[in-house]
Amino acid sequence: MTTPHPLDQWLDEHHITEVECLIPDMTGLARGKIVPRNKYRPSEGLRLPEAVLALTVTGDYPDEDFTSTADPDMRLIPDPKSVRLVPWANEPTAQIIHDCVAFDGTPAELSPRNVLKRILKLYDVAGLKAVVAPEMEFYLVQVQPDEDIPLSPPVGRTGRTEAGRQSFSIDAVNEYDDIFDVIYDWCEAQGLALDTLIHEMGTAQMEINLDHGDPLELADQVFLFKRTVREVAIRNKMYATFMAKPMQGQPGSAMHIHQSVIDKETGHNIFSNADGSPSDAFLHYIGGLQRYLPPAMPFFAPYVNSYRRLSRYTSAPINLSWGYDNRTCGLRVPHSGPEARRVENRLPGVDVNPYLAIAASLACGLLGMRERLQPSEPLSGSAYEQPHQLPRHLDDAIEMLSRCEPLAELFGEHFVKAYAAIKDAEYREFFDVISPWERRYLLLHV
Repeated sequence: MTTPHPLDQWLDEHHITEVECLIPDMTGLARGKIVPRNKYRPSEGLRLPEAVLALTVTGDYPDEDFTSTADPDMRLIPDPKSVRLVPWANEPTAQIIHDCVAFDGTPAELSPRNVLKRILKLYDVAGLKAVVAPEMEFYLVQVQPDEDIPLSPPVGRTGRTEAGRQSFSIDAVNEYDDIFDVIYDWCEAQGLALDTLIHEMGTAQMEINLDHGDPLELADQVFLFKRTVREVAIRNKMYATFMAKPMQGQPGSAMHIHQSVIDKETGHNIFSNADGSPSDAFLHYIGGLQRYLPPAMPFFAPYVNSYRRLSRYTSAPINLSWGYDNRTCGLRVPHSGPEARRVENRLPGVDVNPYLAIAASLACGLLGMRERLQPSEPLSGSAYEQPHQLPRHLDDAIEMLSRCEPLAELFGEHFVKAYAAIKDAEYREFFDVISPWERRYLLLHV
């Protein structure tokens, strides 16, 4: 007699009629299959073409094949810890994140979730456990199907759009109470550990933070959170956008990543010495971020639009300065007690794939600890007055990533080559588009 799979009991207890079998693709979007409950066999998994992992954001492929030319399937194996109800479904529906593996059981190299697992295994082998806490900014905007028309802030409960910027305004958040009440309810139903909600600097720009915890669990939560917020907004006749720079004249949207490292044997934060002072590991970690974040930028700024955010004029990082409670720096160390000492990586836009952004940040810090890299001196003034130290465009960032052997070793050479090719294909497709600015100012004037 075969032992029932633990998921079968959960699905039966919740009277599930359909199962959404999800995998995060390179952009961080959900792909997969929807399967009737009576056809879903958790112990067997299911199949999906491997080429799904090589898609660009436009649904195309890079010129070079990074999966087999035979276009084979891969297996999707459910992660029982990821099962959740779909709160907006009309019938009892489950969503389960699946891992991508070959038919011999080896992890699929191009799976972003597997890449994060690969980095976390390196921490585990070293006797360490990483802890992260993401902060996600996003805009609510009016529904606008015409891509040529700029986005506008939505109408709130008063029947008006926001006037100017309303940083940290409670009343401005209350304009969208109906939306946030549902977001909190649906996130609670999915076990997404939301912390605080604030109104950010931009017009109808919000920030929601997640509680700190295991990096893989937090990446899963960001993946599902974005999906949830989009669904709530659409049902309220709005869009929620996670573009890094969706509107001219408004700040960009980030996904700041707070990170610390725990000694698995003692349970103590290795960023602090016994006397509470910053440890060598803490400084080496920051040194690794300073050394390796520039070539890792395609994971933190994955699209052409991402680089519009990284400007000294938009309150976003432009360099790798670090400082204590200094928000102008790309790397900020918040005030805290010794056991909560952490580094906040402020470079990522909220347009990132959360699995890859978290993996890249942890990888850079790990390299710093391995190589015992020393950081610069902490900055107390404005980092916006310091020189620009980051790639200015996606094509420059791709080239830097392609030359960085230490990151290729940690992520897997095949993955880095494929990711760079996908980003290059997206950049070339964008470069073919002639913008309204060019037609307006160049058409008859040059």
